[in-house]
Amino acid sequence: MKVMELFDLTGKVALITGGTKGLGLQMAEALGEQGAKIFLNARNASEVEEVVAQLNARGIEAGGIACDLGQLDTDPVKTLVDAAEARFGTVDILINNAGTSWGQPAAEHSYEGWQKVMGLNVDVCFLMAQEVGRRFMIPRQSGKIINIASIAGFKGNRPNTGIFTVAYNTSKAAAINLTRALAGEWGPHNINVNAICPGYFPTKMAKGLERVTEVIKQGTPLGRVGGEDDIKGLALFFASEASRHVTGQAVAVDGGNSVV
Repeated sequence: MKVMELFDLTGKVALITGGTKGLGLQMAEALGEQGAKIFLNARNASEVEEVVAQLNARGIEAGGIACDLGQLDTDPVKTLVDAAEARFGTVDILINNAGTSWGQPAAEHSYEGWQKVMGLNVDVCFLMAQEVGRRFMIPRQSGKIINIASIAGFKGNRPNTGIFTVAYNTSKAAAINLTRALAGEWGPHNINVNAICPGYFPTKMAKGLERVTEVIKQGTPLGRVGGEDDIKGLALFFASEASRHVTGQAVAVDGGNSVV
């Protein structure tokens, strides 16, 4: 197989949670440009419609629905997967991108905030993989699952920075080990499960960290923060046959911040 053929996603269907903005949209564009059909969700219906129209205008076949994955009592996971199946018939690639954070010192952290973060960042990540895995990937004996974790899952926060994200850090560490556990269990089904661990990207979820952007740059070997195209290459690699012998890995996209 020629090298460029390894990255060809023609005919594949990618389901991307939270795919209408930030890193999710970056990955939708990247996979769509390589031929994948894209199905995504967000909480806001007009936002979904707008992004689907934008992708279609670029020649990317796309669909989506509005549903709040954080409302687990309404079974949004099944709703989303049902909609993707109705639109495209299957799911070949799952990207668990939807996530949330909660900023509060550990000693004062509300249980409500803890549950919210764990629910979306861990529970939904597992439930989406479970639903897509048993419905499509295990019967077909192939599939790609990409969990969007974070370099926060490798460590805590430095003192005296004003950053209090104990629930977020814990949830992303869980997402990394969920990746490893699923990779081990589902490898015999020819399902690759990997995690992308972004560093600081100036997205909506990172709102509030603008005040420490320069400090982050100074502590990053490449001297920069994440940009509009910086997650696309790794997402495409993990989604394509180029990564067919790679599974259970958690790769940082952070300019080297996590290694110093």
